[in-house]
Amino acid sequence: MKTISTLTELDFDDAYAVEKLSHLIPWSEQTFRSNQGERYINKKVVLNNQLAGFLICQTVLDEATLFNVAIAPMYRKQGLATLLLENLLQELTTKNIKILWLEVRESNISAINLYHNLGFNEITIRKNYYPAKHGREDAIIMAYNISF
Repeated sequence: MKTISTLTELDFDDAYAVEKLSHLIPWSEQTFRSNQGERYINKKVVLNNQLAGFLICQTVLDEATLFNVAIAPMYRKQGLATLLLENLLQELTTKNIKILWLEVRESNISAINLYHNLGFNEITIRKNYYPAKHGREDAIIMAYNISF
């Protein structure tokens, strides 16, 4: 059974474990724990009583920024990221958010395809934004217009 609900402080240890498994250069635990509060919409997806993934999104006025999405490697290719993002978009609509922004590594083709399939548009490139194994990597800035 799949459920999507709010990521709470009680979930942080499990969610941070997913973070470390999911990203080449994961956030620090301090950064991870600091991205919470009233301006955040943080979601988790649980599959068979196991935290399978999460997202972290911040809202400011009528805009939101998706900071992080991670699905544990063993749960990928099951549509869980799509479910999380669709759930987030529904909630942002109810909060009168007009646009959702995100940055994605140019090498993260599966994430870029996911965002395109959901209706995100590429806006610009942020050169040398992400640290990489060998140097730096560009970020693609994408946006989803919620208020059509």
